[in-house]
Amino acid sequence: MTSKIHLAVDGRGLPMSVILTPGQAGDNPQLLPLLDQIAVGRDGPGRPRTRPERVLADKAYSHPSTRAALRARGIGFTSPERIDQIQRRRAKGSRGGRPPAFDPDRYADRNVVERCFNLGSAANV
Repeated sequence: MTSKIHLAVDGRGLPMSVILTPGQAGDNPQLLPLLDQIAVGRDGPGRPRTRPERVLADKAYSHPSTRAALRARGIGFTSPERIDQIQRRRAKGSRGGRPPAFDPDRYADRNVVERCFNLGSAANV
């Protein structure tokens, strides 16, 4: 009887897209629909911007299919690899490919989404 909030925020921590799912639902399948809801209006004429430059996400969203989908869309992705994925890749040896690039300094900025949640809870106090 739980629920999860999947939230996309901009670099300032302002919410851009939100999806509410049952608590037992997986996180990874929600990432692409969450990104598809983003539309940032332009100052002048033109369609709204719908593609972020980069996505910072926790391990729950780290999956090879997600990485491939974001790469196909031209979106940068920073997320640590899960232990089971590392082990599976290493078990394949040279056929497992290279590990995905991970920048811990860039990943440290992921706390912006946590601050957005805290901002909302502070407003309810």
